[in-house]
Amino acid sequence: QVQLVESGGGLVQAGGSLRLSCAASGSIYSINVMGWYRQAPGKQRELVATIGRRGLTNYRDFVKGRFTISRDNAKNTLYLQMNSLKPEDTGVYYCHAVMDWGKGDYWGQGTQVTVSS
Repeated sequence: QVQLVESGGGLVQAGGSLRLSCAASGSIYSINVMGWYRQAPGKQRELVATIGRRGLTNYRDFVKGRFTISRDNAKNTLYLQMNSLKPEDTGVYYCHAVMDWGKGDYWGQGTQVTVSS
C-alpha cells in the first residue's frame, strides 16, 4: 500500500504562485506514474499533469507554461509549482499514484487552492 499526503495549498491572489507537495510512504518503489488532479466546486475531477518514474512529464493545455510538475525520488515527494495563478485554478488538488503491473492506484486526501481575483 501507499500513503499520499498533500500540503502547500492556500489562498493566493491572481498572478501569484504556490508550490504543492505530496509526500509518499509505504510501497513507494512500486510507484510508476504520479500526477496531480484537481476538482472545482460542482465540477468533475480533472487531470492537471503527470510525471513518470524517469521524469517524462505531461500537462493539460490549460496549465502549460504556468505549472511545473517534478518528482524527487530520493525524498519520495511529488511537487507542483504553480505560477501565474488564475481564479479558475481554484479547487481541491489531489495527488495520485499509479502502481506497476496493474497493482492499482492511490489518492491523497487533497489540499485546497483558492485564487482570488
